[in-house]
Order: sequence, then structure tokens, then C-alpha cells
Amino acid sequence: MKRWTVFYGWWVVVACSSAMLFTSGIIHFGFTAVFEPIAREFGWGYAQISLAASLRGLEIGLLAPVTGLLVDRWGPRRLIFGGAIVTGCGLILLSRINSLGMFYGAFILIAVGMSTCSHTVMMAAVSNWFRKRAGIAIGVMASGVALGGLMIPVITVLIDLLDWRRAMVILGLGAWIIVIPLSLVVRHRPEQYGYLPDGEIGSAEVNPGRVGEAQTAEVNIQPGKALKSRPFWQLASALTCYAFVINAVVTHIMPYLSSVGVGRMSSSLVAGALPVASIGGRIGFGWLGDKHNKRLASAAGFLLIGLGLLLFDYAARDGSWTLLLFLALFGTGWGANVTLRATLLREYFGRERFGTIHGFIIGIMMMGNIAGAPVAGWAFDRWGSYQGVWFAFSGVAIAAMVIMATLPKVDHTVKPLEKS
Repeated sequence: MKRWTVFYGWWVVVACSSAMLFTSGIIHFGFTAVFEPIAREFGWGYAQISLAASLRGLEIGLLAPVTGLLVDRWGPRRLIFGGAIVTGCGLILLSRINSLGMFYGAFILIAVGMSTCSHTVMMAAVSNWFRKRAGIAIGVMASGVALGGLMIPVITVLIDLLDWRRAMVILGLGAWIIVIPLSLVVRHRPEQYGYLPDGEIGSAEVNPGRVGEAQTAEVNIQPGKALKSRPFWQLASALTCYAFVINAVVTHIMPYLSSVGVGRMSSSLVAGALPVASIGGRIGFGWLGDKHNKRLASAAGFLLIGLGLLLFDYAARDGSWTLLLFLALFGTGWGANVTLRATLLREYFGRERFGTIHGFIIGIMMMGNIAGAPVAGWAFDRWGSYQGVWFAFSGVAIAAMVIMATLPKVDHTVKPLEKS
């Protein structure tokens, strides 16, 4: 493989970030823009439509452990390539729906594609290329996801100009045209191409160092052992709470703002600004985690999410300044835990089987992902308002904060050599 002036791991970061910008922008964030047009055309309830996001989450969750295993064995390139093809097909099928069952079927197909060209695969790819700078690298990659929020106004304009069906066809073709070429840039492990993580030069073994000096070793825990550990289940529990909250907010942000009198285009701008507001958390907390305690940084991120949700609950009463504070607090906390969940997993369990272990975590997280949006939709259908929903969800975020703060310390050190 050609030696690059810039460490090739950064090209992997750029490719993964760009692919995630598009796929997350149209699937994860963009769903809120198509929510109301579909409801108007078919007369379906908000809970029924929200279930599509849950089915997508269920499918991704069920496939995540398999995807993680495959990325560890085959590498990310083939998975991203195939996932882009299937995602494009799912979006085009969505443009042809004429029943609720077909609507759900299209989202299941989209979920199959997304399972191989989204978080588990991309984070495994980037984690393989970095160790000391994993936090900042994953933060930069995850910022592509956040920038996907800028797709919401674009999708809204497409839908308003062309109608939502034609917009889905255009986005499906875009998945093929944009993501497939990017997949060709991604490589599996640096050692296969004559590199070491972070672009370091020398032996991949732990440096023996001076006599009597303890050193940090790169640990690699097998999935079976990880699944029996306390850190795994604490991380899984906190991240399930996280997914419950995030998916509900992302899915319902435009319907919620519309319900309190905010115009459709203004709502789309707020919805698009939210993931963009998370960029500071993704990069800033990634850097912070590389330098300081990742557990406490993650707990601080959950506290910000909880405070942001309290402000969101009052947004209808107190005006735009409350929305701005919500964007700043919730966005930063959200971004922090996108990056830190990956770096914490790598710190506890290593990179050798990162994809598999991350896949199991995602599979468990999806229980929260599945439940969050329908619970919020059910509350609206039941009471005709979202008021009080976000207050309750803030309690879930605070519970996750406590779980993260009580994680055990990481201790992967090589014992000091005895002086002879």
C-alpha cells in the first residue's frame, strides 16, 4: 500500500465521516421531515408511524452482533459497499408504498442496509487505526453524523418541491452514488498495510520500558469474557437509556415544535441544528476523554442531556431562548456520548474484537431505541400534547448519568519488572 504523507487512518476517518453524514442525514435525522407528509396522506397515527423507526431500530439491533462479528473477520469495506446498495433499494421501495405493512417492510429493508454502513462498522474501522488518539479520531468521524442534521432542511425542501415520494427516489440514488465510492477508501487494520495505530513507527509489542516502571498495555478481551463483566452491562444499561431518549427526540422534534405553533421550515431548521450542535460534544469530549477520565466525562454528558430535556419541555412556554439553551445543552451531551461510548468500549475491551463487542452493545441499546419514539408518540395520541413527556425523559438521562459515574476503573497495566 502506498505510503501517504498524512497517516492513512485519517483518510479512513474522512471516508467514514462522509458516508455517515449522508446515511444518517437521510435515515436517522431525515425521518422527522417525512413524518407529517406521510401522516397526512394516509391518516395514520403518530404512534403507528413512529413504530417504523422502532422496527428500523429492532432490525439494526438484531443484526448488530452479526455485523460486528463480520467486520472483525472481513473488514469494513465489503459491508459498507453492500449496505449502501440495500439502503438505496429500501428508500426507493419507500417511495412506492401504499399500505402500512409495506411502509414497515421498506423500513426493515433500510435497516438491513444501515446495519452494515453505520455506527458499528464505521466505529470499528476507525478504532482499528487509532489508539492514543482514538477519542479525537472517533469524534471527528462522529461529527459527520452530526452534520447529517443539515440534510433535514434539504430533505424538507425536496419534499415540499417534488413531494415526498420523488424525494425518496432521489435519496435512494444518492446512497449509491455517494456511499459506494467512499467504501472503497476504507481499510481494515493498519498492520495489514505496514502501519501501526496512530501512525507510530516501530514494534507493535508493548515497549518494555525501564526496570521497575509500570506501563499501559493494549488489552484485547474476548466477547465471551466481556459479556460476563460488570463494565459491559453498566455500559449497555446506560446506553439503552441514551437510545431511548435520543431516538424519541430526533423522531418527534418536528411534530413537537409544530404542535406548539412553530412553522414547518422553522421546525426543520431547529431539527437540523440539533445534531450540528452536537459536534462540539463529539470532538471536545473525545479530546477530553483522551486526556482525562472517560467515565466522568460521559456522566457529565448525560447530565447535560437531562438539563436540555427540561428546557425542551418548557420550550412552548418560554420562547426561542429556551430552544437555544436546549440545543446547546442537549446537543453537547448527545455528542459527548456518541464518542465516549466507543472510546470506553475500546478502553475496557481493546480493539481486536471491538466490532463484535460493539455489535452486542448496539443490539442491547436498540431496546431503548425501539421504545423511545413510540412512547412519545403514544403520549401525544393519548393526551394531544407532548408536555410532560420530555420532563419524564430527563429522568431517564439522569439515571444513565448515575450508571456511568459508578463504572469501575480501567486497569490494564503490565506489572513492573523486578530489579535484578
